[in-house]
Amino acid sequence: MEFTKRLLEQFLALAEEKHFGRAAERLSMSQPPLSQAMQRLERGLGVTLLDRRPGDLRLTPAGAAFAVEARRLLDTQSAVVERVRRVARGLEGDVRVGYVSVLSHRHLPRLLRAAAEELPGLRIHLHQDSTAALADMVRSGALDLAFIRDPSPVSDDLAVHDFAVERIVAALPNEHRLAGADVIDLEELREDDFVLPSGTALPGLAHQARLACREAGFTPHCRAGADDLTGLLGYVAAGLCVSLLPEDLRDFPIPGITFVPLRRESPHLRTTVAAVHRPDADAAVRRLLDLITRHARP
Repeated sequence: MEFTKRLLEQFLALAEEKHFGRAAERLSMSQPPLSQAMQRLERGLGVTLLDRRPGDLRLTPAGAAFAVEARRLLDTQSAVVERVRRVARGLEGDVRVGYVSVLSHRHLPRLLRAAAEELPGLRIHLHQDSTAALADMVRSGALDLAFIRDPSPVSDDLAVHDFAVERIVAALPNEHRLAGADVIDLEELREDDFVLPSGTALPGLAHQARLACREAGFTPHCRAGADDLTGLLGYVAAGLCVSLLPEDLRDFPIPGITFVPLRRESPHLRTTVAAVHRPDADAAVRRLLDLITRHARP
């Protein structure tokens, strides 16, 4: 038989009051329907739960055991309903979040810390990849949310939520002639060998670097290329090249590299940090977006 919430509540009220009249009053019902419900319950179970004597009502051993299980069932039902409601409100559940490596040391820890404090019921599963790969994974549903740099290549079928702006700076070998400067002009690097990001793996940064150099009046001499930031940093640290990279990399302890700000204020020397998600994002994603917006620093 079906143990409805109402039926379990009726039995427990009777088990606690040990009186049909008082239990019926507590349940805001009349006594006959309560008595009939208990009879149906006993017939359904095939056991006697209540020892009915004139002026006395007791639980049989089976009734006492059922009272324990009925309370457990009610508690379980309440917990399930509450959890489902919390998931629907974005307060509990699993969220798959992607990120590009350069965001892992600043924006990502801030999000994880804020989520742990304000949304402790969410379990965030992380995946690192390139901007293009992350956008594809969000589009296919393999990820719920992704944090990327330069969302311009992202197609219109995804929603983009900008939350920070980063400057592009010169990455120089420590022994470079300009490494000790407080600030430099980009054109001072016109004679240097550059390592530039791949236009496929890092299209936004590659495009920015070339446009910024063109705006400064020269075409960079590209000695090497790399598909990721570690490759770019490796060439600079080896003393072989200079590069143009996000300012946040200054926070990394990278031996052999000095980051120097560029004097010229150019739109090509700034990059946007954004969150990408499907337009029909669920409540948990919307809550994470709110968190990163409130906790992001310019």
